[in-house]
Amino acid sequence: MNASALRLLADARRARTGGEQAMAARQRARLTELVAWARTRSPYYRRLYRDLPAGVAGLALLPPTSKPELMAAFEDWVTDRALTLARARAFAGDPARVGQPFAGRYTLTTTSGTTGTHGIFLQDARATAVTSAMLARMLTGWLSVRDVARIARGGARTALVIPEGGHFASTVAAARLRGRSSIAAFSVHQPLEDLVAGLNAFRPAVLAPYASIGALLAGEAEAGRLHIDPALVMLTAEGLPTGEYARIAAALGAKVRTSYACNECPFLSYGCSENWMHLNADWAILEPVDERYRPVAAGEPSHTVLLTNLANHVQPILRYDLGDSVLLRPDPCPCGHPGPAVRVQGRAADLLTFPRPGPAGEQAPVTLAPLPLATLLEAVPGLELFQIVQTAPATLRVRLHPAPGADPETLWRQIEARMRDLLSRHHLGHVRLERGTEPIQHGAGGKVRAVVPFPAAGAHLAGPERP
Repeated sequence: MNASALRLLADARRARTGGEQAMAARQRARLTELVAWARTRSPYYRRLYRDLPAGVAGLALLPPTSKPELMAAFEDWVTDRALTLARARAFAGDPARVGQPFAGRYTLTTTSGTTGTHGIFLQDARATAVTSAMLARMLTGWLSVRDVARIARGGARTALVIPEGGHFASTVAAARLRGRSSIAAFSVHQPLEDLVAGLNAFRPAVLAPYASIGALLAGEAEAGRLHIDPALVMLTAEGLPTGEYARIAAALGAKVRTSYACNECPFLSYGCSENWMHLNADWAILEPVDERYRPVAAGEPSHTVLLTNLANHVQPILRYDLGDSVLLRPDPCPCGHPGPAVRVQGRAADLLTFPRPGPAGEQAPVTLAPLPLATLLEAVPGLELFQIVQTAPATLRVRLHPAPGADPETLWRQIEARMRDLLSRHHLGHVRLERGTEPIQHGAGGKVRAVVPFPAAGAHLAGPERP
C-alpha cells in the first residue's frame, strides 16, 4: 500500500472518530476544491457555471446535472483533454479488456440505460484510493473481533457472484482480483444448482452476491442443498424487504450487511445493523429533492436525489440526478455511526418464478433473479434501453429501444439467441419469448424497471423499501 493510500485510510479513521463535525469540515473543503477544479478544467462546467460568482462552494447555487446531459457532452465533461467518447466506447465494447486500465490510468465501468442513456464512468487514481479507504471503513464498522477471527479461520476465502460479458463495476473489481487463491468469482448466469455446487466446493468465509441471488441462496440453504458457513454476506445492487435480511442471516448463519452505491460513486454508503445506509459524508453528498429540485425534509421520501462525488476529478459529478427516491433519517441512528443515514425507496429486487415440467408431470418451479437477465442484455452492442416483462408464468416479453444506427432486426436476433441460451441452461427452454412493440414504461424519477415479474411471482420479495 502506497503512502497516499495510507494517508487516506488514516484520514478516514479520524473523520469517523471526529463525528459529524469532522466529516462536515472535510466535505466543505473538498467541495470548494472540486468546484474550482471543474470550472478550470472541464469546458462543460465552465459553461454551466459561467454566470455564477467566483469562489462558489455551496451547493444551492449550482445547477443540477444528469446522465443524458453529461454523456452528450462527454469530451467537454472530462478534465483529461486526451480522452474521447469514441475511445471510451471502443474500450467499453471489448469484454477482453474488463479490469484493464483505460488510457493507461483510469478505471472504466458502464451502467445500464435505466434512464434511457448508457453511462461510461471513469475513476482516477485518487477516487480509486478513496473507494478502497471507504471499503476499509465499511468493513471496520461491520466486523467484530469474533467476525475477523472466523473469516481468518476460513482462510479469508471470498466468493464474488458477478455478471459476465461487460464492464460492470463488480466484474471489473473481480477481474482485478483474479489470480488470488482466496478469491473466486462465480457467474450469476449459471444455473442455481451449479452455483450451489461451486460454493459448496469453495466454502467461502465471505460471500458477496447480488441481493436477489443472496435470497435464492438462502432458500437453497434452507432446503439443505447449500452447505457453506460464511461469517459475512455482503449484498449489493438491489434492495430487499427488511425481513429478507434476517432470513438470509438465519439460513446462512452469517452477519448480513448491504450498501447503497453506484458507478458514479462506488463508495457512497454502507449499511448498519438498523438497516439504514450511512453516507460517507466526508467524500460524498446526497440531496433528497422534489420534482423541481427543491430540498425535501428529513423523514419524507424524495422524488429523486442529487449526488456529488468529492473524490473524482477526471469526471466531476456535481449535483447529479441519480433518479432514486430516498428517505433521509430525521434523527441520529441508534447504531452510533455518524453522518446522514438514508433508506432507498427504489431498486427493490423481485424474483421471476417459472413453471417447469417435473417428474410424473408435476410442476417444479424454477426461480431466476432479475440481474442475470438484465446484465445479459446490457452487454448487447447497439441496445440503448430494454424492459423484460413476465406477462404470464411461462412468457417473457422484451421491449427494445435500439441505439441510433442499430438495426432492430439484427438486435432482436442477438437478444433472442442470448436469452434462449440462458433459459436453456436453467432448464427453461419452454419459456416463450415475445418481442414487444409497445413503449418502454418509465417509473418514478424517469428510471426504467429493467425486469418486471408476473404479479403472482416473487410476491414474498415485493416491497417499496430498500433498507
